[in-house]
Amino acid sequence: MTVTPNSGLLDVTGLRVAFPGEDGPVTVIHELDLSVAPGETLALVGESGSGKSVTALAVTRLLDFAGGRITAGMVGFTDATGVTLDLTTAPGEVMRRLRGPEIAMVFQEPMTSLNPVLRVGEQIAEAVMLHQGLGQAAAMVEARRLLDRVRIADSARQLRRFPFELSGGMRQRVMIAIALSCRPRLLIADEPTTALDVTVQAQVLRLLRTLQAETGMGMIFITHDMGVVAELADRVAVMRLGRKVEEGSVEQIFAAPQHPYTRTLLAAVPVLGSLSGETLPRAFDNEGVHAQPQDTVVAKGPPVIEIVGLTTRFDVRRNFRLRARVHAVEHVSLSVRPGETLALVGESGCGKSTTGRSIIRLEQPSAGTILLDGEDVTTLDHEREARLRREVQFVFQDPFASLNPRLTVGFSIAEPMLTHRLARGAEAERRVLHLLREVGLTAEYAQRYPHEMSGGQRQRVCIARALASKPRLIIADEAVAALDVSIRAQVVNLLMGLQQRLGLAMLFISHDMAVVERVSHRVAVMYLGQIVEIGPRRAVFTAPAHAYTERLLSAVPVPDPARRNRSMVLDDTEVPSPLRPIDQPPILAPLVQVGPDHFVARHSVGGHY
Repeated sequence: MTVTPNSGLLDVTGLRVAFPGEDGPVTVIHELDLSVAPGETLALVGESGSGKSVTALAVTRLLDFAGGRITAGMVGFTDATGVTLDLTTAPGEVMRRLRGPEIAMVFQEPMTSLNPVLRVGEQIAEAVMLHQGLGQAAAMVEARRLLDRVRIADSARQLRRFPFELSGGMRQRVMIAIALSCRPRLLIADEPTTALDVTVQAQVLRLLRTLQAETGMGMIFITHDMGVVAELADRVAVMRLGRKVEEGSVEQIFAAPQHPYTRTLLAAVPVLGSLSGETLPRAFDNEGVHAQPQDTVVAKGPPVIEIVGLTTRFDVRRNFRLRARVHAVEHVSLSVRPGETLALVGESGCGKSTTGRSIIRLEQPSAGTILLDGEDVTTLDHEREARLRREVQFVFQDPFASLNPRLTVGFSIAEPMLTHRLARGAEAERRVLHLLREVGLTAEYAQRYPHEMSGGQRQRVCIARALASKPRLIIADEAVAALDVSIRAQVVNLLMGLQQRLGLAMLFISHDMAVVERVSHRVAVMYLGQIVEIGPRRAVFTAPAHAYTERLLSAVPVPDPARRNRSMVLDDTEVPSPLRPIDQPPILAPLVQVGPDHFVARHSVGGHY
């Protein structure tokens, strides 16, 4: 282990990382150079497979437990005594001493990082006792202080809760509290905001900025979201296929990117407000080809689907007795016309996904009417159920979990045709190949298995499978949320192209307001199971009439460092729980018209919700 005096914080030189393969070691990180100064934020950006997370595992030496090994290079880290250690050769006990007090890491998925059988307070206190030497009582006091510090309200009660009882944003803040419990000098945050709602993401980013200013810690922020990079980073390193292709200040990278890959990443970033003067949706520009506005809505005739008073509730029982009720969806009414995209937006827990799942009867509605081409399919007999399943298809957020790992892609796409008796034999094979071409894949993919494809390719397969039954309506539930920015742009363009060619109606469920602006004709905003605003996308985005809509729009990070506002004021309040006592049903807020086809919940007139 090399030990030298130094005044920096982290200095990575010539790092090379390899994993074992069938034909010998496979190098996944090539001669990487990075540095982080105290109080500085380095954003490590690139698409999936670029080597960002492996770099973080190498710095923390967690790579030792992931099957990889460092084959060359140096990772110099300056500890609190001012001595620089080469972490590539540091003994295990030295790394255990550094992890926590000196180097902390926040992972992307907090639910898999937290112990599901231990209360939140116990998990924070465990880290405090281990690294600070405090007793149980003192550690619990410190745990509560940390929850207050990460802006979790009612911290005393939250300490006694289990991770599954917290929202995604609260769980991520618990992870940040654990990481900060030992006042680290370097924090590595690996995609900590990717799956978070825009409001929670904005709160977490502001929290990290505040804590960094207070403690002077350095930070490596790993992300593929260029809006987050513009909001948080001081310097940016762009990675592709395990190599650093460009590095510079955040202003330089955004104003004058030099590498073609960096320019591709920035061109694929949706910018909220880019269509503020346009009424119609417009796909992303592709390789210099300027996309045109997309007018596909069939105004005349009945809507493909019409929902009237849809209500879905879940009973909560304890000791076999009904104790409370989750009001997931409350009297939701909406319709989607042929060729139209209606976006359903809101934070986690607002009822977006439950609405979509209730439409296709993956959840059983408590009340309401579902009209498919004017025919009531609420009460399903075998014939109506088959028609609903055929004409309304669902595309889920996680394509890997949506596909059977034991089936080839071709069979997965053919399955709906066989189920609904639309095609068999050679005709089914011909349609599978046609659908693969429709979604931009070649015929050879029909013989592949899901694990042999990238995330974007798997999502294309899921779209092809949804198209196999010739649906009238596609419900896309966060279908692009977890994709890299360039892949996201490709999938969005694919959906819009299919809509234009096939006249598909689409219910696009998302919390990404910038993507919603690109794809939607109309927007419905959900809050605690109710529609609080619905209208044309241009009207809702340029003149929001509900305070909650304003909250969502104001929280979207802008991919422009020049517009960074470190003193921005955000609404830090948590969205209330939809869980209510049996004798306290929610108050319904009727919609009133505030413009052409633009309606808002009555209680919001005056700006309150």
